[in-house]
Amino acid sequence: MNKKLYVGGLSYTVTDSQLQQLFASHGTVESAKVVMDRDTDRSRGFGFVEMGTQEEAEKAITALNGTQHEGRSLTVNLSKPREDRPARSGGGYRDR
Repeated sequence: MNKKLYVGGLSYTVTDSQLQQLFASHGTVESAKVVMDRDTDRSRGFGFVEMGTQEEAEKAITALNGTQHEGRSLTVNLSKPREDRPARSGGGYRDR
């Protein structure tokens, strides 16, 4: 049972708190996290929300997907499991 939602199309100024408030009227929000750029410390334009139940997650998708928030169109759907990525290499000094 997946209760975690992907939220795309967020404003670059949105905060975790604002994201939580946006979804709170559609059910219990267990967590809301805006993904931040580590270099600029601003939103990357997407985040994740975990709702209390599967039914609340589906209700939030129906209510918010395609709606406008701060002038941007939101994409809201069930999140997919994170894929394992290969370890990053490079960036270090190596002898030639």
